[in-house]
Amino acid sequence: MKIAVLVSGGGTNLQALIDNTGKTSPEEAYEIAYVGADRDCFALERARKERIPCGIESAPAGTPRAEARRFVSDRMLDKAKEAGADAIVLAGFLTILSGNIVDEYSERILNLHPALLPKFGGPGMWGHHVHEAVLAAGELESGCTVHLVDSGCDTGPILLQKKVPVLPGDTAETLAKRIASHEHEAILEGVKLLAKRVNTEKARAR
Repeated sequence: MKIAVLVSGGGTNLQALIDNTGKTSPEEAYEIAYVGADRDCFALERARKERIPCGIESAPAGTPRAEARRFVSDRMLDKAKEAGADAIVLAGFLTILSGNIVDEYSERILNLHPALLPKFGGPGMWGHHVHEAVLAAGELESGCTVHLVDSGCDTGPILLQKKVPVLPGDTAETLAKRIASHEHEAILEGVKLLAKRVNTEKARAR
């Protein structure tokens, strides 16, 4: 399965996927065909180091939010198709996808969210905002969720979750750090689950 990985930040989850390329069983095998970002970020340096095709796709300054989302989504769709990607993986990608990309890659877009959905999802729930909301709500546990993307925001079918305790005295930073290592495991497990299905479908179509 060829994947396009979309990023917005440091790219530690991208690195986890890079490090495990070629280490899966044949039926779970994947290849990173393209890395796309909606802003300049260190994740692109990780892609360049591995000589993975990559680039930035962002809307012109001043574009209204809904139009900007659609612009970036359409550009990422073009890039994914050019790279021959069978699926798309959102690894800390902050643009909410909309339009044709959601339809053309239906049930083949994977997202990693830093909370236990359906709680603490939706627009504005990213990064430290998620962890601050978890702490403010007095939750006893948090974690991360890997799910398929639909036309909503963090609303698609859940594939798997990893849970961690919320400890007394936690801050958004300490909670995020505790969840991070589980995110790396979760995104790899999610990609392997998707690869198993996509690779089987491709084999049947031959």
